[in-house]
Amino acid sequence: NDSDSKFLFFFQASTIDGRRKGACLFCQEYFMELYLLAELKTISLKVTTVDMQKPPPDFRTNFEATPPPILIDRGMAILENEKIERHIMKNVPGGHNLFIQDKEVATLIENLYTKFRKYVRKFESPDTTDCQQPLLSHLERINDFMAKRGTRFLTGDTMSCFDCELMPRLQHIRIGAKAFRKFEIPPTLTALWTYMANMYELEAFVQSCPADQDIISHIKNQLGLRTTARIELETPVYSTAIPVLESS
Repeated sequence: NDSDSKFLFFFQASTIDGRRKGACLFCQEYFMELYLLAELKTISLKVTTVDMQKPPPDFRTNFEATPPPILIDRGMAILENEKIERHIMKNVPGGHNLFIQDKEVATLIENLYTKFRKYVRKFESPDTTDCQQPLLSHLERINDFMAKRGTRFLTGDTMSCFDCELMPRLQHIRIGAKAFRKFEIPPTLTALWTYMANMYELEAFVQSCPADQDIISHIKNQLGLRTTARIELETPVYSTAIPVLESS
């Protein structure tokens, strides 16, 4: 019965215009998982962005100051990140298929974003090359892993929860490291770029992807960084083109 599988998902809105999707990593990760399930027609999904600077009255009444991601399943609200993930895995029709067990992949992608944050945080220090090494080495490890596996996605030729986790973070690294540190993912990492190219072709990623400016604004606010760019005034840009790849 159709009414059993209606889900409402609240996604943090852009801090720049308050309407388009913002750059909350967890919002994007869970949205992608739900979107894939909606594509398979196991659920029907409605997504609403919430501007936390001016949340609508009914949102305030129900959730006070709790920011999205928030998942509503048949009237029941699931608020905490870990609980949302567990709910998608255990209670959303088809969800268990996305949650593959793969210890090697889990270990491979953890701490990548922490290394990125550490790198851009050292913004004020003149010593840039040493700071970038942990992040670069980690990207190289993911590249080598993808080259060895030879699959479209991390665990095979269909997407899993790991792709929904990794790709939003790679996009933040792609946009944020360039904006704050002039660091670009090397074109020699061909397996990594090929992986990103595969992700850019997916509606689940395209529909959930924040604008470059929102990623920059999000990182800036989270880490208390300075940038000279007047990103608030710019037309939103979505970087999804792949550089010309060089063989290393």
